[in-house]
Amino acid sequence: MHTTKEEWFDLIREEYLHNFISNGGAAVKFCVSIDDAGLDGMLPLLRKTSEDEGYVLALVDAASTKIHMVDKLFHEVARQIDWDGLSRAFVKEFFTQNGYQLSEHDEYFNLQNIAKINNRTEIFFRRELRSWLEEVIFRDFEMSQEFRIAMIRLCLDQLDTTGPSVFLSNAVKEWLQGELRLIATLKNALIFQKIARHNARHMLFSLAHWLRVNGKSGLVLVLDITRYLVSIRSKNANGAFFYSLPAVLDVYEMLRQFIDGTDEMGGLLIVVLAPKEFLNDDKRGLRSYDALKLRIWDEVRDRQRQNPLASLVRLANSSAE
Repeated sequence: MHTTKEEWFDLIREEYLHNFISNGGAAVKFCVSIDDAGLDGMLPLLRKTSEDEGYVLALVDAASTKIHMVDKLFHEVARQIDWDGLSRAFVKEFFTQNGYQLSEHDEYFNLQNIAKINNRTEIFFRRELRSWLEEVIFRDFEMSQEFRIAMIRLCLDQLDTTGPSVFLSNAVKEWLQGELRLIATLKNALIFQKIARHNARHMLFSLAHWLRVNGKSGLVLVLDITRYLVSIRSKNANGAFFYSLPAVLDVYEMLRQFIDGTDEMGGLLIVVLAPKEFLNDDKRGLRSYDALKLRIWDEVRDRQRQNPLASLVRLANSSAE
């Protein structure tokens, strides 16, 4: 008897999303479809479950993103995040907690108007805001230094809607999304290196923490690795990537690192979607990389009923098989 998708989502909601992940936990789950229907219908269920529990969901498909390159993975996740919305909510929370009055109209949400409404001198008000951001963000060592600097810049720029700071804010978002051509553009923002393999994983962990700081429950990251199991290059791939065997091993190694790094994560649930070839293909499947297999394979298990909370779960459209 296999677990259905609906049953698995109910358990994930109750055992992981409802409390564990939102309280700073982390987990990596592998979902393998064992019937011909594949993983159709998984994404709507994931999205609804995540939104109901207050999470931000990001979907990364290997057909269009090279998941085995963790910097490309982070850039794709960053493109799905509302950075301005998070920064604005963070700054508004500061003013609210400190008893400042705000205009009901968003177009008047800038430092000059807020200082005027609260009868404050702008220059001292700006200095106070910078000190608070330094205390709350820059000293939050759950996030990497470059991520903290970037978030401070985005928060400050929510209050300066005109001038050169807007250009710098856009450059920061381009940097996060992997679209910045010259890193020298961010020299004034005190950011001196691009996001690459050496720091992208920590940037992802920082993002999950930043979401929780802003009142979200955390980040649900869905990785569809189906394309890595395709062994024959198709002429009609519609632009989808074809991956070599070394790339397959690279993505398995990256997933292994995520599993081993769960103690470093907080508020992050990674759901890996894979076809049945993941279990059966000796060349491209799980058996090709023992370091990952030894961490998720359920060697001792009930033949009649599987553990739906295991790291590796076989999902079917119906419970009978």
